[in-house]
Amino acid sequence: MKRHYLLDPTFLIPIIGLSSLSLSIIGSISPHLFVNQLIFFMLGIVLYIFTSELDYRIYRRLSRPFYIISLLLLLAVFLGPSVRGATRWIDILGFRLQSSEILKPFIFIVFAHLLTSKNAVKIKNIAFIFLLFLPIIFLIFRQPDLGNALVYLGVFIFLLINSQINLIYIIASLLITLLFIPTIWNILKDYQKARIISFLNPHADPTGTGYNALQAIIAIGAGGFWGLGLGRGTQSHLLFLPEHHTDFIFASLVEEIGFLGGIMVLIFYSLLLFKILYTSYRTPDPFAKLICISVFSMMLIQIFVNIGMNLGILPITGITLPLVSYGGSSILSIFISLGLVQSVAASQRKHL
Repeated sequence: MKRHYLLDPTFLIPIIGLSSLSLSIIGSISPHLFVNQLIFFMLGIVLYIFTSELDYRIYRRLSRPFYIISLLLLLAVFLGPSVRGATRWIDILGFRLQSSEILKPFIFIVFAHLLTSKNAVKIKNIAFIFLLFLPIIFLIFRQPDLGNALVYLGVFIFLLINSQINLIYIIASLLITLLFIPTIWNILKDYQKARIISFLNPHADPTGTGYNALQAIIAIGAGGFWGLGLGRGTQSHLLFLPEHHTDFIFASLVEEIGFLGGIMVLIFYSLLLFKILYTSYRTPDPFAKLICISVFSMMLIQIFVNIGMNLGILPITGITLPLVSYGGSSILSIFISLGLVQSVAASQRKHL
């Protein structure tokens, strides 16, 4: 019964569709990365099936070790290599993994468990949950990885809103957080401040801070309805568009496959997000519900921010496009997360 449910087309169609688009565009704009991307997808599918086959309830018992291991791995990155001023990666058995990406599903399990525990609604326990979250967000921010820090913060807010915690406590916490915005601005790196300023007026420095956003907009505009064709995108192939295989892969995709390709991406995401939300709605288990909500909000935030910055309507924050951008850590993290949702969905079917 459970294995049969893995063939659910509402999961398979968008996953296969997005993976195929990713491989097609990576093979076109960065052929030397195609094999790596294919390997990542194959490993991701194995992890997806493995996670789907496990009963999601066992993760409750593992939440404490998940939290401790996550903290250790987030600390370990500061001993790893520095790439363009950022220390986000650790080398394990010859593979370079981005801990803030790969740890997402495990950290979300921790807080889904805490927020559905028996005494989570008590004010002292709410404070304790916030204290546990602070070192996670602090370590990610210090890497620095502003994009993933925003993803974690957004997911945490989604979890709070969908938990049993009194809404008054949540609103009060958010208002207190807003008071620290001036402090947050002061501790941002200079390039992070420049990205925000350039978002407000990218034409003020078209060859500097506004360059990435303008090149992405040019690439999307050049694609038209049908696109220029695979292998014919000038912005990515002539290297005018920076990070064309990661942060700005949506612009690369639309340039070569066109508006039609962009719409296909959005349709596949809509199917996947609907399935995750529907699974959350159907489950009577609060822990399972929060697992689904965390995966839904994580993907929604990444999709919205990544496509938004490609279109020039949001600041550039370095967030990958799920199942499309190049990168093993992101792909494996998404497949594990989808496997968790599938485990919840399979459990529902089992009890029908």
